[in-house]
Amino acid sequence: MAKMAAVSGARASPMSSSIPPLWSDRQQAGLALARRCSDLRGQPHTLLIGLPRGGVAVAAAMAKPLQLPLASWAVRKLADPAWPEVAIGAVAPGGVVLWGAQQHAGGLDQPGRAELVRQQQRELERRQACYGDPDPQALAGLHLVVVDDGIATGLTAQAALLSLRQLQPASLTLAVPVVDHDLVAPLQALVERLEALAVVPRLEAVGLWYRRFEQLDDAAVLQLLAEAPPFSPS
Repeated sequence: MAKMAAVSGARASPMSSSIPPLWSDRQQAGLALARRCSDLRGQPHTLLIGLPRGGVAVAAAMAKPLQLPLASWAVRKLADPAWPEVAIGAVAPGGVVLWGAQQHAGGLDQPGRAELVRQQQRELERRQACYGDPDPQALAGLHLVVVDDGIATGLTAQAALLSLRQLQPASLTLAVPVVDHDLVAPLQALVERLEALAVVPRLEAVGLWYRRFEQLDDAAVLQLLAEAPPFSPS
């Protein structure tokens, strides 16, 4: 299924070296990704898919230079209740539920995991409605370029890709500013093309690679989507 990914050489984490963050913010990272993906400029039947919330900001910066429409695709992290910053799984549209190696962290039993999925499924559905995610049937046969602001655990990105693959797109491309080195191979297996500007061993936190990495709210996401070229299903 997948072709060899186009990725940059591995770099050390700025936490463990003197290397500064590579981008001032998500917009700068998106513009850099647009240059990397310049062959996609104006390609027909091609749609940028931003993963809310941060991925929408990166994809919005790519949309105008690439002359491509933008839509969002909701996906939700399943967090360890004892350590909310730790991802133990992810849910995505189409009934996709993905658990990572840490699914038993925090002592979650089967009922606890089921409740966690229900909670995040409700939030996923809220975001789908709020951001106007496209009808799944409208994505069949399109070239989908899935964009996030970085991939440290891979769970939400993998869940999103599995969800979108169910829709039978013409192709899936994953484009990200930074990704953990150990995730390149499993992500490659899910896409036809992988573009990453930085491949980092033991990526500890995506935000380390940005000078500004503020949390985005619904209003910010809606504004970014409104300012980008809209997706109009044929």
